[in-house]
Amino acid sequence: MKLPFDKNRTQPSAQALDDALRAARTCTHCIDVLPLGPRPVVRASIASRLLIVGQAPGTRVHETGIPWNDPSGDRLRQWMDLDRDTFYDESRIAIIPMGLCYPGRDARGGDAPPRACCAPLWHPRLVPLLARVELILLIGGYAQSYYLGDRNGASLTETVRNWRDYLPDYLPLPHPSFRNNAWLKRNPWFDAEVLPYLRGRVGNLVKNAP
Repeated sequence: MKLPFDKNRTQPSAQALDDALRAARTCTHCIDVLPLGPRPVVRASIASRLLIVGQAPGTRVHETGIPWNDPSGDRLRQWMDLDRDTFYDESRIAIIPMGLCYPGRDARGGDAPPRACCAPLWHPRLVPLLARVELILLIGGYAQSYYLGDRNGASLTETVRNWRDYLPDYLPLPHPSFRNNAWLKRNPWFDAEVLPYLRGRVGNLVKNAP
């Protein structure tokens, strides 16, 4: 898959992206297994400078159709030092999760993993069309495994701790869910080292963009 920052990429058109987004938003590939039915949640523009790749929509995001429209999104925006208007400005930020639709619950009552077929189906079609993207935030283990491949660490902690190894193209992050509060307390270096870089880089890309 050619990524937006590949030097040898061809410049895509806004129409090509619009067509791909329209196809993604009407996808019914998993209609028979999705507990709440298909409702793909994806946002992007040909002008987007930053791409956020998370896991999959939760129930609140499924209901509203707005990505990261929940407490996890509030924390993510705090990490990035962005207000909602800037965060949801598609001309600045694209949001394409690993699974476009709500996947249901797992046996422990948490959100199930994104369906394995979704990212290979849509990311190679959508992401290379984001011609201006300069940084991809990889939030959680599923995104990190998919995009980093053999470079991914043995654990999420190892991958995030080695965040500098993936720059300037990728920045791996833990999921901002309350379920990771204990992880954040055990790893104070994340607040001290990663968040200042994240805020500075995001500011340069989406706040100070021409």
